[in-house]
Amino acid sequence: MKKRILKMMGLILSSTMILAACGDKGSSVKLATGGNTGTYYSFGTAMGQIIGEKADISFNIQSTGASKANIQLIDAGEVDMAIVQNDVMDYAYNGTDLFLSDGAVTSFSAMAAVYAEVVQIVANPSSGIKTIADLKGKNVSVGDAGSGVEFNAKQILEAYGITFDDINKQNLSFSASADAYKDSKIDAFFATAGAPTTAIMDLVTSQDITILGIDEDKAEDLMASYPFYTVYDIPGGTYTGVDEDIKTLAVKATFIVSNDLDEDTVYNMTKALFDNKDAIASAHAKGKEIDLAYAVEGISIPFHSGAEKYFREVGAID
Repeated sequence: MKKRILKMMGLILSSTMILAACGDKGSSVKLATGGNTGTYYSFGTAMGQIIGEKADISFNIQSTGASKANIQLIDAGEVDMAIVQNDVMDYAYNGTDLFLSDGAVTSFSAMAAVYAEVVQIVANPSSGIKTIADLKGKNVSVGDAGSGVEFNAKQILEAYGITFDDINKQNLSFSASADAYKDSKIDAFFATAGAPTTAIMDLVTSQDITILGIDEDKAEDLMASYPFYTVYDIPGGTYTGVDEDIKTLAVKATFIVSNDLDEDTVYNMTKALFDNKDAIASAHAKGKEIDLAYAVEGISIPFHSGAEKYFREVGAID
């Protein structure tokens, strides 16, 4: 217990809070996002400013260590709402993978998926890699150790009969992976993020790349085993030199809320999110992806009663 308390104190102390929606509001919601230079933080701030006014809610936007830390903060009662990857929320809810040692966390529910975080597998054309199967025996970065990206890489490689023992695995961040690629220290790397991704955009200014597609049968197997995945096509031209559409998988940046948050507040937030999606899209590019059907697809945990009420009203779920 003492260790858990100290861990949560560390999470809280490492967070930075700002007021994203000011005024004398009817409700106050603490929203955990991610690093203050990342998409979670900027998107959460834009969303908070807009729906805070429309739903009569004061949002306190918190900069954090993203998905896993956000779930732990909700579980500790330190925040009311968070943005997370929907695969990480699945691990937490079921006590698997990233949460295998921590155990299941079920103190939160889903509100809505908002935009795609795309599994992008970047390979050097000069390495002879043309398919995911060709990664065997190569130098491959699979993201930071213990990250959601690492688990995406593990699952996708296993679909092709490859384990981490079959590659020279390196655990590098996106920017470090791009640097290692430039220096010919790796042949390929995984990045799960919105497309286009800054690190890859920077890379293609000086390097040729290939983005590996996921075969349809493998994608179907992966979605059957891991229901948080969805099919995603990276449009040709997203990156310089990659002219064809690339079929891959994606997870979803998803709003989750504490089970203790009342039904009316969550209903009002969910309704305001979709009623004001055009305004959010004007404030942040990722707002263009807000869509009712997308919001409920690939969500493998229960919705909060307030979100469920809204989605039933508009026919998004039966």
